[in-house]
Amino acid sequence: MPLVNIDVIEGVFTAQQKQDMIRNVTDTMVAIEGENLRGVTWVKINEVKTGDWGIGGKMLSSGDVKAMAGR
Repeated sequence: MPLVNIDVIEGVFTAQQKQDMIRNVTDTMVAIEGENLRGVTWVKINEVKTGDWGIGGKMLSSGDVKAMAGR
């Protein structure tokens, strides 16, 4: 039973985008493992508070991520 964890910064993705992540990651795992494992493929989205994540020594906020994505 596979478990896929996705870490994102809180406030960046909409509920629909998170649903799309769950569906697409599940579909990818099923393509690898086979359809019989769809019902036991878990995808967990963990939201980290804005400012509690850093890259390259710099704190990242939800605004920074949205700017990188051009939103």
